[in-house]
Amino acid sequence: MDWMIMLAQLLLSLSFLVAVHEFGHLLAAKYFGMRVEQFSIGFPPKIWSFRKGETEYAISAIPLGGYVKISGMIDESLDTETMKQEPQPWEFRSKPAWQRLIVMLGGITVNVIVGVLIFIGLTYAFGDTYILKDEVNKHGGFQVGTVGESIGLKTGDKIVKINDQDYQYLQELVKPQTLLGENLSYTVERNGELIKIPVPGDFIKNFNKKENHLQFIGIRAPNYIGKIKEGMMADEIGLKQGDQLLDVNGTPIQYADQVPDLVQKTAGDTIQFTIKRGEEVLKFKEAFRDKNQKAIGIISWMIPEDYLKDAEVIKRYGFFESIPLGTKRAFETLQTQITAFGKVISGSISPKESLSGPIGIAQAFGVEWDWERFWSLTGVLSLVLAFMNLLPIPALDGGHVMFLTYEMISRRKPSDKFLETAQKVGMVFLLALMVFIFANDIIKLF
Repeated sequence: MDWMIMLAQLLLSLSFLVAVHEFGHLLAAKYFGMRVEQFSIGFPPKIWSFRKGETEYAISAIPLGGYVKISGMIDESLDTETMKQEPQPWEFRSKPAWQRLIVMLGGITVNVIVGVLIFIGLTYAFGDTYILKDEVNKHGGFQVGTVGESIGLKTGDKIVKINDQDYQYLQELVKPQTLLGENLSYTVERNGELIKIPVPGDFIKNFNKKENHLQFIGIRAPNYIGKIKEGMMADEIGLKQGDQLLDVNGTPIQYADQVPDLVQKTAGDTIQFTIKRGEEVLKFKEAFRDKNQKAIGIISWMIPEDYLKDAEVIKRYGFFESIPLGTKRAFETLQTQITAFGKVISGSISPKESLSGPIGIAQAFGVEWDWERFWSLTGVLSLVLAFMNLLPIPALDGGHVMFLTYEMISRRKPSDKFLETAQKVGMVFLLALMVFIFANDIIKLF
């Protein structure tokens, strides 16, 4: 069932984005009097279609893209027979280069506009929820996972600066603009001493690996039991979710991360601990080593609702406030994607670790239908689709833009034979890239 929810979100998002992208081409083409033969969401075989005027509108079986078939244009269909005939006034090739350029930029433009509108809508509908850094630091600093430890952070560190600059919210530590920046460093307060921790330039590689972001840093969990493993000591003696673990072997504890080390250091064959349940205090002394146990069976810890009540800041925005703020966020997202792409090209980020296809995107949507997450990812994908389509690769819109720009500057139109060959080369390249991305997605599953 989980995979069906992920797949449904993926198909809905991609179908919507493909539809608006291709609709951008269609509107521009029709505006300049070009004949649009077909508008398809998905690639053949065709599932359903209808005709209105000169255009057939179709939904096709392979939901990995879509296309608009404009008369007199060398595209995915490679309709070379039509190109051998005399140009007609309604054909793409008969129109001025500047009109053809606008048509090719139509889909990209609409994707950018849709991305911006989505970010504006999200800003207006959901606002922002921030966690104050100072409040987190008051509660014992940060919980540090293996990825954070790999760069020198330790549980209990209070991260006070980013790149020698003060910051306000927890989210600023891990936002893409921070992690993709040059010469990144964190300044921490540890045992009353300020320590500057430089972050390696290739850190983003490790951070991007599957689930590694969960092993970086987070809010330090207090000593309240969350989930208990069935069949182990905690389950057998009746510990419950919400119980507060006060001490282990006589050593007081305040944070969940203190427990494993104290349990491992248990001397003798018994372990002692104290639990607070409501107003009741319960003491336990249980056999431990003779059962070959290394843990008491607490899987996770919980953070009570009022634990960080003063740390959470919720901001709401009016409609007119949301327009500039949402627009800014959209273009910051686009800039982040361009920066990440540049690091892939330069080798700073591995393509295997950073590129995701349909499987990876479906996993990002998650197994629960969350409209805020759905539209957030759809907004990002819309901007990514616009950027990727602008790349000067034949068979993409950017390839057509490249050749049209050359034509406008040189006043020499590339031959149809050259454009046909370039289209074939581009399609082979994109097919190979698609195979690589699919294979990479499958490898990441394991």
